Amino acid sequence: MATSAVAEEIMRGPITKLPLPRYVSMKAAEGNARRGPSLSHRIDWVFTRRDMPLRITAEHGHWRRVQDRDGQGGWVHYALLSGARTVMVEKDMLTVHARPDASSPAVAAFEIGVIARLGDCDEQWCRLSAGGYRGWAPKDALWGVQPGEQRD
Repeated sequence: MATSAVAEEIMRGPITKLPLPRYVSMKAAEGNARRGPSLSHRIDWVFTRRDMPLRITAEHGHWRRVQDRDGQGGWVHYALLSGARTVMVEKDMLTVHARPDASSPAVAAFEIGVIARLGDCDEQWCRLSAGGYRGWAPKDALWGVQPGEQRD
């Protein structure tokens, strides 16, 4: 009989050996998302926002298949991507707190669509920085971080 440990094995990319899916951000101000992993494939989408969080779902040579929060995307050359983590705010006027606690003082409110640098995360909260403000926000109001992901 097979053990459950085998079923829980993390899927890894064949090129980088990093977990799939995983999050990255756009390094470039503009990047073409192609139908397949080469320059000869048609451009289906153009990303036009530096630091936008993207989810890598596959790898092939120097190409990564990515998706944005709306599921748009395609194959992007790895040179256009950064390992620097960002998230997109999914709740309008998201209150950012001084500590990972809803009763702690509010330090800012971020509008929906704001892209913030991702810092430490615990089970339910992540530390963000954007527009000169830093603080903690509930993880479930962010796109670009896995629900159970912890960072420090």
